[in-house]
Amino acid sequence: MPEVKTYPLPPTTLIPNSRYPLLHYPGLLADKADCNAARVYDLFTSNGWELQWIYRYGPSQASHYHSAAHECMAVLSGSATIRFRVADTSEDLEASTYGTAHEDGGVEVHAQAGDVFLIPAGVSHKTHHTSPPAEFKLLTPGDGHHIAAEDPRQALVETELSGFTMMGAYPKGSAWDSCQGGEHSQQMEKVWGVPKPERDPVLGDAPDGLCGLW
Repeated sequence: MPEVKTYPLPPTTLIPNSRYPLLHYPGLLADKADCNAARVYDLFTSNGWELQWIYRYGPSQASHYHSAAHECMAVLSGSATIRFRVADTSEDLEASTYGTAHEDGGVEVHAQAGDVFLIPAGVSHKTHHTSPPAEFKLLTPGDGHHIAAEDPRQALVETELSGFTMMGAYPKGSAWDSCQGGEHSQQMEKVWGVPKPERDPVLGDAPDGLCGLW
């Protein structure tokens, strides 16, 4: 039985968050992580989720959320801290990451290779304190909304990983946007209404995953 950590994340002043909990599966893909991105691709695809990118993360990024799509992030290499639920209140990454320029009440989770996160639409997230250190870079061909290759699976086989890397997938047919906070203060119900996926990207229809927990 997989270990599943659940985090109920109510709205803040700037972030809608979700009626569904954030799900964290520690080490669920440990035997498929690192250089086996293609195997994870096969698993996601079989469960109706479309893999759209692999990013190598820099030291920090701006907090953001997706208003129209649930997101699955799988850690392929390295380690980092991910802050969920709250918005940055400054464009200064130093202040918003290491200072107090963010809303109160955030949840920080340690992420390492093999971990999987299921992030409901509306839940903010911010990756920082990445190791090994590296510069932010999209590693897969395309613009981050799809893998621009005739054979996406082969493109993953050929992707060289370095630093802290994650791959992102979304329920087939959905499209993600990026919101900083405050965009949906008067229409949180719209974000909360994004349909529940039919299957968990890793656990399928098992009740241990989103099918039983959302």
